[in-house]
Amino acid sequence: MKYLSICLINFMILFFVSIILFLCSLFFIMNEYVLFLEWEVVSLNSMSIVMTFLFDWMSLMFMSFVLLISSMVIYYSKEYMSGDENINRFIMLVLLFVSSMMLLIISPNLVSILLGWDGLGLVSYCLVIYFNNIKSYNAGMLTALLNRIGDVMLLMAIAWMLNYGSWNYIYYLEFMNNDYEMTLIGILVVLAAMTKSAQIPFSSWLPAAMAAPTPVSALVHSSTLVTAGIYLLIRFNILVHNSMMGQLLLLLSGLTMFMSGLGANFEFDLKKIIALSTLSQLGLMMMILSMGYYKLAFFHLLTHALFKALLFMCAGAIIHNMNNSQDLRLMGGLSLYMPLTSSCFNVANLALCGMPFLAGFYSKDLILEMVSMSMMNMFIYFLFFFSTGLTVCYSLRLVYYSMTGDLNCNSLNVLNDESWIMLKGMLVLMMMSIIGGSMLSWIIFMTPSTIILPYYLKFMTLLVCVIGGLLGYFLSKITLFFSNKSLNNYFFTMFVGSMWFMPYISTYGVINYSLKLGMLVVKNFDQGWSEFMGSQNLYKQLVIYSQSNYMLQNNNLKVYLLIFVLWFMILMMFLIFL
Repeated sequence: MKYLSICLINFMILFFVSIILFLCSLFFIMNEYVLFLEWEVVSLNSMSIVMTFLFDWMSLMFMSFVLLISSMVIYYSKEYMSGDENINRFIMLVLLFVSSMMLLIISPNLVSILLGWDGLGLVSYCLVIYFNNIKSYNAGMLTALLNRIGDVMLLMAIAWMLNYGSWNYIYYLEFMNNDYEMTLIGILVVLAAMTKSAQIPFSSWLPAAMAAPTPVSALVHSSTLVTAGIYLLIRFNILVHNSMMGQLLLLLSGLTMFMSGLGANFEFDLKKIIALSTLSQLGLMMMILSMGYYKLAFFHLLTHALFKALLFMCAGAIIHNMNNSQDLRLMGGLSLYMPLTSSCFNVANLALCGMPFLAGFYSKDLILEMVSMSMMNMFIYFLFFFSTGLTVCYSLRLVYYSMTGDLNCNSLNVLNDESWIMLKGMLVLMMMSIIGGSMLSWIIFMTPSTIILPYYLKFMTLLVCVIGGLLGYFLSKITLFFSNKSLNNYFFTMFVGSMWFMPYISTYGVINYSLKLGMLVVKNFDQGWSEFMGSQNLYKQLVIYSQSNYMLQNNNLKVYLLIFVLWFMILMMFLIFL
């Protein structure tokens, strides 16, 4: 009971702080305020170490959303993790995670960003391996090592920032935009953001991180870890726009969106489908960000956080009731047994698809219409719209498998909606998923703007959504085609369903050659030439010398007499020849 009260206290504190920060962000955006706070940590003679914090409407609003979602997740964990003996440790890890994110959000300084960035990486590793089994250890190692690449890039960016005499990047972005050093810093920051936000080729860790408890997945995949890279690039947006790196990022994020949308249609793990949908939305945010619309990326970041946290919480409630089974094929008819959870799940799914007047519609529709207005090549345009269709496709497939038909699991399973603590957290986020999009669009885009497009382009978004939905329905009906074990089909489903073999490339692909190289080095150097020319050969020679010396020492009288005889014979021969 003591631990459960800790959950409640933390929930209340985070919830009220979230409301206060949201009201502050409204005040800041109305009055166009930006607040810099400088805290002198150490002052010694002429040296002072100062920490700088940046408070503007963007950082305050993002913090309020992160705290709202984390408060709901902690309240939800009160029941979801009630069987865990170490729930206290779990809550502490979640709070550490959130505080690392807070530090990253309010930092205009690369060094303090690295503190928050590394804090996220370290605590996410602890949370992914929370269940202490071999699968979670492997997933944790993959997550930690791929994120280390981004940490190294950020460290190198810090080293290059020494050219400017300060690590407060926000002072130099505008007027050092075309500088060589700033271009290099921009490239390093983009690479760091790509690892954190799991863009190709660093995508494999994101579905693997599903080994963490479901409340953690709800937090990680909505507003904290994966959005850290997006938020960093929003702050560095001047360097990304109209640059070669921005164009490369546009291509890679488009491919990420396409790859994850396609992969989710061949997946049967409930949590993994939602994880791949997160990857798809991250690709969408990165694409619109690399085109220069950073406010739109931030808008979608916030709306996506609301319905994605709700999706994971509903998935957690379903898994909880299904006796910890995550297989879609064992579900069915859940809307009859769990009507409230199913309602929340369907609202979140519709918001993800961009159903008019739900949260996702306001940001996704605006993004796609801005893309239609932009000078964009056909390939990128295709990636945007086709991937949007795929989103509706896998969402409808998910609903078809889980909500309709008959229950396919063990008949002894008792499914119910009696977990009121979990439902309360889900209902709050459901309300936010309904009203959040319109509320944010009024706040962020206060000046109304009209987007005028030709008739067919205006209806393009609706058209791809309808086609995607129909495709999802027909794919769900004719699954036999894809479960056919003929070689071509099997290879296709393996290729698409395993994220274009990226998890294998990230693990076996990397480790195989390095281990082979290590074996060659050990064989030829450590146990080869260095052994022959070095220690082993030296040891053998010393053994031979010591044995010779030992023989001399043991037979010294015989040797002495033998040498005397030889000397006498040489002397006699010398005398004869004279």
